[in-house]
Amino acid sequence: MAAVLLAAASAAHGQGKAGKGIRLWNLTTATISSFQLSPAGQDRWTANLTLADKDKEVDHDERLRISGIEPGRYDAKVGYPDGRQCMVRNIEIKADAVFDIADKDLTDCNKQR
Repeated sequence: MAAVLLAAASAAHGQGKAGKGIRLWNLTTATISSFQLSPAGQDRWTANLTLADKDKEVDHDERLRISGIEPGRYDAKVGYPDGRQCMVRNIEIKADAVFDIADKDLTDCNKQR
């Protein structure tokens, strides 16, 4: 009986964990207003993923659920309210896991008009 209860509890725990999905954790020092992903090196960008957030932005230390993306390696375009846009290359995204973007990851930053 104890083994059955333990197995049921483990299965329930595993189901709860599997439902978390992929999440971006914004560890940059600014609010992100635009976030797009492309398979690494392919230049095939998603729509702005921050639009799924309730306020359409991802504040510092906030997490954003990412949907419609399969696990793999991606490049990201990260945009800020002041018009600055930066790249982050070769991010490993795993199923049901959090990946983070920090200031040290940002490259090729420029101001958009």
